Amino acid sequence: MHAGGSTAVEQGESYGMRSIINTANVSAYQFNWFDTGHPEALEITRKAYLQTNAPNILEKENEAIWFIGDSVVKYSDDRNFIANRVKRVSELKGFVPEIYSCRSNMYCYKKVEAEVLSNAITLPIFDKLMASCKDFWTEQNLDKEQQDEFKSNCLKFYKDKTFERIQLFYKNFDKSDGIELINGEEMPLLANLLNSIDWEWMSRGLAGRFHGDFHFENILWSKDDEKFTFLDWRQDFAGDLSTGDIYYDLAKLMHGLIVNHGIIANDQYSASWENSEIKYDLHRKQVLVECERRFSDWILLANYDLKKVRVLTALIYLNIAALHRYPYSLLLYGLGKGMLKKVLEE
Repeated sequence: MHAGGSTAVEQGESYGMRSIINTANVSAYQFNWFDTGHPEALEITRKAYLQTNAPNILEKENEAIWFIGDSVVKYSDDRNFIANRVKRVSELKGFVPEIYSCRSNMYCYKKVEAEVLSNAITLPIFDKLMASCKDFWTEQNLDKEQQDEFKSNCLKFYKDKTFERIQLFYKNFDKSDGIELINGEEMPLLANLLNSIDWEWMSRGLAGRFHGDFHFENILWSKDDEKFTFLDWRQDFAGDLSTGDIYYDLAKLMHGLIVNHGIIANDQYSASWENSEIKYDLHRKQVLVECERRFSDWILLANYDLKKVRVLTALIYLNIAALHRYPYSLLLYGLGKGMLKKVLEE
Protein backbone atom coordinates (compact mmCIF):
# COMPACT_ATOMS: atom_id res chain seq x y z
CA MET A 1 0.00 0.00 0.00
CA HIS A 2 2.87 2.35 0.68
CA ALA A 3 3.93 2.02 -2.94
CA GLY A 4 0.46 3.04 -4.09
CA GLY A 5 0.37 6.16 -1.93
CA SER A 6 -2.94 7.67 -0.82
CA THR A 7 -4.77 6.15 -3.78
CA ALA A 8 -4.16 2.63 -2.50
CA VAL A 9 -6.07 3.17 0.76
CA GLU A 10 -9.11 4.46 -1.12
CA GLN A 11 -9.60 1.32 -3.21
CA GLY A 12 -9.02 -2.42 -3.29
CA GLU A 13 -8.70 -4.69 -0.26
CA SER A 14 -7.71 -1.93 2.15
CA TYR A 15 -10.76 0.15 1.36
CA GLY A 16 -13.05 -2.87 1.54
CA MET A 17 -11.71 -4.00 4.91
CA ARG A 18 -12.05 -0.50 6.37
CA SER A 19 -15.69 -0.39 5.36
CA ILE A 20 -16.37 -3.80 6.90
CA ILE A 21 -14.64 -2.88 10.18
CA ASN A 22 -16.72 0.28 10.46
CA THR A 23 -20.05 -1.50 9.90
CA ALA A 24 -19.68 -4.98 11.41
CA ASN A 25 -18.29 -6.82 14.41
CA VAL A 26 -15.02 -8.21 13.04
CA SER A 27 -12.63 -10.42 14.99
CA ALA A 28 -9.41 -12.16 14.04
CA TYR A 29 -9.44 -15.83 13.04
CA GLN A 30 -6.33 -17.73 14.01
CA PHE A 31 -5.00 -20.37 11.64
CA ASN A 32 -1.72 -21.78 10.37
CA TRP A 33 -0.59 -20.20 7.13
CA PHE A 34 1.39 -22.39 4.75
CA ASP A 35 3.50 -20.80 2.06
CA THR A 36 3.53 -22.79 -1.21
CA GLY A 37 5.61 -20.35 -3.22
CA HIS A 38 8.76 -22.49 -3.42
CA PRO A 39 9.42 -26.27 -3.47
CA GLU A 40 10.65 -26.63 0.11
CA ALA A 41 7.62 -24.84 1.56
CA LEU A 42 5.27 -26.77 -0.70
CA GLU A 43 6.71 -30.04 0.61
CA ILE A 44 6.15 -28.90 4.22
CA THR A 45 2.55 -28.02 3.35
CA ARG A 46 1.92 -31.40 1.77
CA LYS A 47 3.25 -33.22 4.83
CA ALA A 48 1.04 -31.08 7.08
CA TYR A 49 -2.08 -32.09 5.14
CA LEU A 50 -1.05 -35.71 4.59
CA GLN A 51 -3.82 -38.11 5.56
CA THR A 52 -3.39 -41.49 7.22
CA ASN A 53 -2.85 -44.29 4.68
CA ALA A 54 -2.68 -41.78 1.84
CA PRO A 55 -0.81 -43.05 -1.24
CA ASN A 56 2.76 -41.90 -1.83
CA ILE A 57 2.51 -40.25 -5.23
CA LEU A 58 5.80 -39.14 -6.76
CA GLU A 59 5.07 -35.94 -8.63
CA LYS A 60 5.25 -35.75 -12.43
CA GLU A 61 5.20 -32.49 -14.35
CA ASN A 62 2.53 -33.47 -16.87
CA GLU A 63 0.23 -35.53 -14.64
CA ALA A 64 -1.96 -34.91 -11.61
CA ILE A 65 -4.44 -36.80 -9.48
CA TRP A 66 -7.25 -35.41 -7.32
CA PHE A 67 -9.45 -37.07 -4.71
CA ILE A 68 -12.90 -35.41 -4.74
CA GLY A 69 -15.51 -36.93 -2.46
CA ASP A 70 -15.83 -40.58 -3.43
CA SER A 71 -14.22 -40.04 -6.83
CA VAL A 72 -10.65 -40.13 -8.12
CA VAL A 73 -9.74 -37.89 -11.06
CA LYS A 74 -6.62 -38.61 -13.10
CA TYR A 75 -5.28 -35.84 -15.37
CA SER A 76 -2.61 -35.79 -18.07
CA ASP A 77 -1.72 -33.17 -20.66
CA ASP A 78 -1.25 -36.05 -23.14
CA ARG A 79 -4.60 -36.89 -24.76
CA ASN A 80 -3.38 -40.17 -26.25
CA PHE A 81 -2.19 -41.23 -22.80
CA ILE A 82 -5.69 -40.75 -21.37
CA ALA A 83 -7.48 -42.27 -24.37
CA ASN A 84 -5.36 -45.43 -24.30
CA ARG A 85 -5.64 -45.76 -20.53
CA VAL A 86 -9.42 -45.72 -20.88
CA LYS A 87 -9.37 -48.24 -23.76
CA ARG A 88 -7.26 -50.67 -21.75
CA VAL A 89 -9.86 -50.94 -18.97
CA SER A 90 -11.68 -53.63 -20.96
CA GLU A 91 -8.43 -55.65 -21.15
CA LEU A 92 -7.95 -55.40 -17.38
CA LYS A 93 -11.59 -55.83 -16.34
CA GLY A 94 -12.01 -57.27 -12.87
CA PHE A 95 -8.60 -56.08 -11.73
CA VAL A 96 -8.87 -52.27 -12.18
CA PRO A 97 -11.65 -49.80 -11.25
CA GLU A 98 -14.41 -49.12 -13.75
CA ILE A 99 -14.08 -45.68 -15.35
CA TYR A 100 -17.46 -43.94 -15.24
CA SER A 101 -16.53 -40.71 -17.00
CA CYS A 102 -13.72 -39.39 -19.16
CA ARG A 103 -12.73 -36.35 -21.18
CA SER A 104 -9.84 -35.70 -23.52
CA ASN A 105 -7.36 -35.01 -20.70
CA MET A 106 -8.82 -36.85 -17.72
CA TYR A 107 -10.85 -39.77 -16.48
CA CYS A 108 -12.48 -40.62 -13.18
CA TYR A 109 -13.51 -43.67 -11.20
CA LYS A 110 -15.03 -44.35 -7.80
CA LYS A 111 -12.59 -44.45 -4.92
CA VAL A 112 -11.89 -47.99 -3.78
CA GLU A 113 -12.26 -48.52 -0.04
CA ALA A 114 -9.01 -50.35 0.53
CA GLU A 115 -5.49 -49.81 1.80
CA VAL A 116 -2.43 -49.06 -0.30
CA LEU A 117 -0.52 -52.33 -0.36
CA SER A 118 2.75 -50.69 0.72
CA ASN A 119 1.06 -49.85 4.04
CA ALA A 120 -0.60 -53.24 4.51
CA ILE A 121 1.96 -55.70 3.20
CA THR A 122 2.88 -58.84 5.11
CA LEU A 123 4.35 -62.06 3.75
CA PRO A 124 0.95 -63.85 3.83
CA ILE A 125 -0.64 -60.96 1.89
CA PHE A 126 2.26 -61.05 -0.57
CA ASP A 127 1.57 -64.74 -1.14
CA LYS A 128 -2.07 -63.88 -1.85
CA LEU A 129 -0.90 -61.25 -4.36
CA MET A 130 1.22 -63.80 -6.18
CA ALA A 131 -1.75 -66.17 -6.36
CA SER A 132 -3.87 -63.37 -7.82
CA CYS A 133 -1.14 -62.51 -10.32
CA LYS A 134 -1.25 -66.05 -11.70
CA ASP A 135 -4.76 -65.25 -12.91
CA PHE A 136 -3.80 -61.78 -14.09
CA TRP A 137 -0.63 -62.61 -16.04
CA THR A 138 -2.28 -64.73 -18.71
CA GLU A 139 -0.05 -65.59 -21.66
CA GLN A 140 -1.12 -65.01 -25.26
CA ASN A 141 -0.51 -67.29 -28.23
CA LEU A 142 0.90 -65.24 -31.11
CA ASP A 143 1.33 -66.21 -34.73
CA LYS A 144 4.68 -65.72 -36.48
CA GLU A 145 3.90 -62.17 -37.61
CA GLN A 146 2.59 -61.15 -34.19
CA GLN A 147 5.59 -62.74 -32.46
CA ASP A 148 8.02 -60.82 -34.67
CA GLU A 149 6.18 -57.58 -33.90
CA PHE A 150 6.21 -58.36 -30.18
CA LYS A 151 9.97 -59.00 -30.22
CA SER A 152 10.46 -55.72 -32.06
CA ASN A 153 8.36 -53.91 -29.44
CA CYS A 154 10.42 -55.45 -26.63
CA LEU A 155 13.64 -54.34 -28.30
CA LYS A 156 12.33 -50.78 -28.73
CA PHE A 157 11.01 -50.66 -25.20
CA TYR A 158 14.10 -52.08 -23.51
CA LYS A 159 17.06 -51.11 -25.67
CA ASP A 160 16.12 -48.03 -27.69
CA LYS A 161 14.23 -46.30 -24.90
CA THR A 162 16.99 -47.02 -22.39
CA PHE A 163 19.66 -45.38 -24.56
CA GLU A 164 17.39 -42.37 -25.13
CA ARG A 165 16.53 -41.97 -21.45
CA ILE A 166 20.15 -42.23 -20.34
CA GLN A 167 21.14 -39.46 -22.74
CA LEU A 168 18.26 -37.40 -21.34
CA PHE A 169 19.58 -38.01 -17.82
CA TYR A 170 23.05 -36.76 -18.81
CA LYS A 171 21.48 -33.68 -20.39
CA ASN A 172 19.12 -32.92 -17.50
CA PHE A 173 21.76 -33.20 -14.80
CA ASP A 174 24.87 -32.11 -16.72
CA LYS A 175 26.58 -35.50 -16.39
CA SER A 176 28.35 -37.86 -18.77
CA ASP A 177 29.22 -41.54 -18.97
CA GLY A 178 32.35 -42.43 -17.05
CA ILE A 179 34.17 -44.96 -14.90
CA GLU A 180 33.15 -43.31 -11.66
CA LEU A 181 33.15 -45.33 -8.44
CA ILE A 182 29.73 -46.30 -7.10
CA ASN A 183 29.77 -46.71 -3.32
CA GLY A 184 33.49 -47.42 -3.57
CA GLU A 185 33.22 -50.07 -6.28
CA GLU A 186 34.97 -49.59 -9.60
CA MET A 187 32.68 -49.33 -12.60
CA PRO A 188 33.12 -49.59 -16.37
CA LEU A 189 31.45 -47.20 -18.79
CA LEU A 190 27.69 -47.65 -18.73
CA ALA A 191 27.78 -47.86 -22.53
CA ASN A 192 30.03 -50.92 -22.25
CA LEU A 193 27.62 -52.59 -19.84
CA LEU A 194 24.66 -51.92 -22.11
CA ASN A 195 26.50 -53.16 -25.17
CA SER A 196 27.35 -56.40 -23.36
CA ILE A 197 23.67 -57.26 -22.88
CA ASP A 198 22.33 -60.01 -25.13
CA TRP A 199 19.49 -57.94 -26.57
CA GLU A 200 18.18 -60.87 -28.60
CA TRP A 201 17.67 -62.70 -25.30
CA MET A 202 16.09 -59.62 -23.73
CA SER A 203 13.68 -59.21 -26.64
CA ARG A 204 12.35 -62.74 -26.20
CA GLY A 205 9.68 -61.66 -23.76
CA LEU A 206 6.57 -63.40 -22.52
CA ALA A 207 3.57 -62.02 -24.41
CA GLY A 208 0.46 -61.61 -22.30
CA ARG A 209 -1.81 -59.36 -20.30
CA PHE A 210 0.19 -56.70 -18.50
CA HIS A 211 -0.24 -53.82 -16.09
CA GLY A 212 2.86 -51.84 -16.99
CA ASP A 213 3.54 -50.00 -13.71
CA PHE A 214 3.12 -52.82 -11.25
CA HIS A 215 4.32 -51.89 -7.77
CA PHE A 216 2.81 -51.64 -4.29
CA GLU A 217 1.77 -47.97 -4.55
CA ASN A 218 -0.42 -48.95 -7.51
CA ILE A 219 -2.05 -51.89 -5.75
CA LEU A 220 -4.85 -51.68 -3.18
CA TRP A 221 -5.69 -54.43 -0.69
CA SER A 222 -9.19 -54.83 0.75
CA LYS A 223 -8.98 -56.90 3.92
CA ASP A 224 -12.76 -57.34 4.11
CA ASP A 225 -13.10 -58.63 0.55
CA GLU A 226 -9.61 -60.15 0.40
CA LYS A 227 -9.28 -58.54 -3.00
CA PHE A 228 -6.57 -56.61 -4.83
CA THR A 229 -7.30 -53.64 -7.08
CA PHE A 230 -4.68 -52.43 -9.54
CA LEU A 231 -4.31 -48.70 -10.28
CA ASP A 232 -2.39 -46.50 -12.75
CA TRP A 233 -1.95 -49.16 -15.40
CA ARG A 234 0.35 -48.25 -18.28
CA GLN A 235 -1.41 -46.95 -21.40
CA ASP A 236 0.47 -49.25 -23.80
CA PHE A 237 3.54 -51.39 -24.33
CA ALA A 238 5.62 -49.81 -27.10
CA GLY A 239 2.34 -48.73 -28.71
CA ASP A 240 0.46 -52.02 -28.22
CA LEU A 241 -2.64 -51.76 -26.02
CA SER A 242 -3.37 -55.45 -25.50
CA THR A 243 -0.08 -57.34 -25.61
CA GLY A 244 2.84 -56.59 -23.34
CA ASP A 245 5.73 -58.41 -21.74
CA ILE A 246 4.90 -60.15 -18.47
CA TYR A 247 8.61 -59.87 -17.63
CA TYR A 248 8.21 -56.10 -17.52
CA ASP A 249 5.56 -56.41 -14.79
CA LEU A 250 7.81 -58.79 -12.87
CA ALA A 251 10.66 -56.28 -13.07
CA LYS A 252 8.44 -53.35 -12.06
CA LEU A 253 7.35 -55.25 -8.97
CA MET A 254 10.98 -56.10 -8.15
CA HIS A 255 12.03 -52.46 -8.60
CA GLY A 256 9.34 -51.33 -6.13
CA LEU A 257 10.40 -53.87 -3.52
CA ILE A 258 13.93 -52.45 -3.59
CA VAL A 259 13.05 -48.74 -3.88
CA ASN A 260 9.84 -47.97 -2.02
CA HIS A 261 7.96 -44.73 -2.75
CA GLY A 262 7.31 -44.10 0.93
CA ILE A 263 11.02 -44.16 1.70
CA ILE A 264 11.68 -41.65 -1.07
CA ALA A 265 8.78 -39.40 -0.03
CA ASN A 266 10.16 -39.32 3.53
CA ASP A 267 13.69 -38.52 2.30
CA GLN A 268 15.09 -41.69 3.87
CA TYR A 269 17.88 -41.87 1.35
CA SER A 270 20.93 -39.91 0.25
CA ALA A 271 22.75 -39.60 -3.06
CA SER A 272 25.62 -37.53 -4.40
CA TRP A 273 27.86 -37.43 -7.47
CA GLU A 274 31.07 -35.55 -6.81
CA ASN A 275 34.17 -35.68 -8.97
CA SER A 276 34.43 -39.33 -10.02
CA GLU A 277 32.34 -41.02 -7.36
CA ILE A 278 28.65 -41.70 -6.85
CA LYS A 279 27.59 -42.38 -3.28
CA TYR A 280 24.11 -43.39 -2.24
CA ASP A 281 22.39 -44.87 0.78
CA LEU A 282 18.86 -46.22 0.89
CA HIS A 283 16.73 -47.25 3.84
CA ARG A 284 14.68 -50.40 3.26
CA LYS A 285 11.79 -51.84 5.22
CA GLN A 286 12.54 -55.33 6.48
CA VAL A 287 9.21 -56.68 5.23
CA LEU A 288 10.07 -55.54 1.70
CA VAL A 289 13.48 -57.22 1.91
CA GLU A 290 11.68 -60.42 2.91
CA CYS A 291 9.16 -59.95 0.07
CA GLU A 292 12.02 -59.56 -2.39
CA ARG A 293 13.48 -62.89 -1.28
CA ARG A 294 10.05 -64.55 -1.46
CA PHE A 295 9.46 -63.03 -4.90
CA SER A 296 12.80 -64.30 -6.22
CA ASP A 297 11.90 -67.80 -5.04
CA TRP A 298 8.43 -67.50 -6.61
CA ILE A 299 9.94 -66.42 -9.95
CA LEU A 300 12.15 -69.51 -10.04
CA LEU A 301 9.33 -71.85 -8.99
CA ALA A 302 7.12 -70.38 -11.73
CA ASN A 303 9.88 -71.14 -14.28
CA TYR A 304 10.53 -67.49 -15.12
CA ASP A 305 14.06 -66.25 -15.84
CA LEU A 306 15.25 -64.50 -12.66
CA LYS A 307 18.34 -63.04 -14.35
CA LYS A 308 16.17 -61.42 -17.01
CA VAL A 309 13.93 -59.93 -14.31
CA ARG A 310 16.92 -58.43 -12.51
CA VAL A 311 18.50 -57.05 -15.70
CA LEU A 312 15.16 -55.43 -16.54
CA THR A 313 14.92 -54.06 -13.00
CA ALA A 314 18.30 -52.35 -13.42
CA LEU A 315 17.21 -50.96 -16.79
CA ILE A 316 14.04 -49.58 -15.20
CA TYR A 317 16.10 -47.61 -12.66
CA LEU A 318 18.27 -46.22 -15.46
CA ASN A 319 15.18 -45.35 -17.52
CA ILE A 320 13.35 -43.43 -14.82
CA ALA A 321 16.41 -41.58 -13.50
CA ALA A 322 15.89 -38.85 -16.10
CA LEU A 323 12.26 -38.35 -15.04
CA HIS A 324 12.73 -37.61 -11.36
CA ARG A 325 14.08 -34.77 -9.28
CA TYR A 326 17.62 -34.37 -7.95
CA PRO A 327 19.06 -36.10 -5.90
CA TYR A 328 16.61 -39.02 -6.27
CA SER A 329 17.69 -39.13 -9.91
CA LEU A 330 21.29 -39.80 -8.84
CA LEU A 331 20.19 -42.64 -6.58
CA LEU A 332 18.32 -44.28 -9.46
CA TYR A 333 21.25 -43.92 -11.84
CA GLY A 334 23.84 -45.21 -9.35
CA LEU A 335 21.64 -48.09 -8.21
CA GLY A 336 20.74 -49.04 -11.78
CA LYS A 337 24.30 -49.01 -13.08
CA GLY A 338 25.69 -50.90 -10.09
CA MET A 339 22.92 -53.48 -10.21
CA LEU A 340 23.36 -54.01 -13.95
CA LYS A 341 27.09 -54.67 -13.51
CA LYS A 342 26.46 -57.13 -10.68
CA VAL A 343 23.75 -59.09 -12.53
CA LEU A 344 25.70 -59.30 -15.78
CA GLU A 345 28.75 -60.64 -13.93
CA GLU A 346 26.79 -63.43 -12.24
